Amino acid sequence: MPRALISGTGLIGTSIALGLQDLGWDTLGWDPNPEALDGAARTGAVSPIGSLDSVSLGADDLLVLAAPPSAVRSTLSELETEALVIDVASVKAPIIEVVRTERFVGTHPMAGREVTGPDAARPGLFRGATWVVVPDGADESDIRAVESIVTALGARPIRMGAAEHDAAVARISHLPQIVAAALLDGASEISGAMDLAAGSFRDLTRVAASDPAIWMDILTVNRRDVVKAVEALRDRLAALAASDADLEATLVQARHMRAALGPELAVVRVALEDRPGEMASVGHALAECGADLRDLQLRHAPYGGGGILTLSVRSGEERALRAALAAEGLSAVVPSVEEG
Repeated sequence: MPRALISGTGLIGTSIALGLQDLGWDTLGWDPNPEALDGAARTGAVSPIGSLDSVSLGADDLLVLAAPPSAVRSTLSELETEALVIDVASVKAPIIEVVRTERFVGTHPMAGREVTGPDAARPGLFRGATWVVVPDGADESDIRAVESIVTALGARPIRMGAAEHDAAVARISHLPQIVAAALLDGASEISGAMDLAAGSFRDLTRVAASDPAIWMDILTVNRRDVVKAVEALRDRLAALAASDADLEATLVQARHMRAALGPELAVVRVALEDRPGEMASVGHALAECGADLRDLQLRHAPYGGGGILTLSVRSGEERALRAALAAEGLSAVVPSVEEG
């Protein structure tokens, strides 16, 4: 049985452990936070160990460093082992430059949730996700071994250099975190603005629910590329504010680019009453019509019970879904202009 030691039993580390267990791996776990380690052990994801040094790892073992970038850097600056070592941090170049052990492959799964911790982990977290594998300084056989593991976990491995990766994630991951925080901060300055917040604003700021401590670590380690991304966005916004023609062209281009990110979706909003069984009825309707549910979001009514459940399905399936919802006694609602 292959064996893996997961160092860091938060959302990502525990999800990897659960996925490897499903593949027949023996998974050990360690975390400097006893609560995180206990949580991962409680789910059955890992057999807990007392310290990272308490287990002797051989050439056939895998060590997964699933900690914030600064902690991974600290570990790798001293680590020497025969095992194949990977990390899953969202910054790569500053980590690779301190590696001492011979068999290391930097990686970054492009998957996660706005909630953290082992209780939020699930073995299918990486299914269909892109997983970056960084070849810088790594042996080809080790790279292929890592790609095989990534594929087995359901993800799609792509190779990307460390510098290229850090510049890219600064734009598509790190910058959105800052923008979400800035949008909320700006809205709070206008009296009553937050009371009007609906679908589009909630979608844009969803990532702001993430752990600030984790994000400060990421943003600090990747400071150079993050600063470049912030400055580029500042200049772009200034240019759009100065030209209606540029603004219109950018809006048109953005719509096409957003559509290319995934299949065309249709949105169905359902009015839920404050009574037992409402969500069960929605689930039954989805099962009956066979719609491919791509996303969902529940917005509780601010004054009283119930709320609006937004279901995103593949385009063309919305009519069957509405009919199935009606058969369950549920009402689909037409969104207002303010809900975007």
